[in-house]
Amino acid sequence: MSKRDQILQAAVKRIAKEGTDGVRVTGVASEASVSTALVHYHFETRDLLLAEAIEYSYEHAAQMRVGEELGEDATSAQRLAEMINICLPTSEALHDDFVLWVELWLRAAREPDLRDFGARLYAKLHDWFVDELRAGVDGGELTVADVDRTADDLIALIDGYGIRVLIGDPAVGVNLAREQIWAAIAPDLGL
Repeated sequence: MSKRDQILQAAVKRIAKEGTDGVRVTGVASEASVSTALVHYHFETRDLLLAEAIEYSYEHAAQMRVGEELGEDATSAQRLAEMINICLPTSEALHDDFVLWVELWLRAAREPDLRDFGARLYAKLHDWFVDELRAGVDGGELTVADVDRTADDLIALIDGYGIRVLIGDPAVGVNLAREQIWAAIAPDLGL
């Protein structure tokens, strides 16, 4: 792993624990076991480090093993269910990733310069779902009238239920969140 990746992983951990406003370069350097000078070498400003840490977290979450556990013969419905699972805070790492999304929402709401960045990450997430929905339609498994709208609906459901799981809402555990998201989206998939 490169020093840059090591710093980004440390920043992700710190943001999840302390929030973006609480993160300091010295803390990230300590977490990464590098000097603050090395952090500044790789990242010109603290804000750039924080933005890149959020994108790094997203890229690594998206690369998670959809299909590895399911196998090559997985259906689109099975792959979509796993994608939903990966987007919810179902493990410690995914919890941290979800916290970073929440931090991005808050910062983008306050800082117009981050809005394009947030929109770009959501566009990537949208495209990830659209690709799988189209594969299901092309393969004859799904009958989705509007893949773009369905992808947006999925993301909205994941965000809404995910935040309730994240805060530990006793009325919405992760299993219920999965069930409710799937129940809401299944008719749009023709299932």
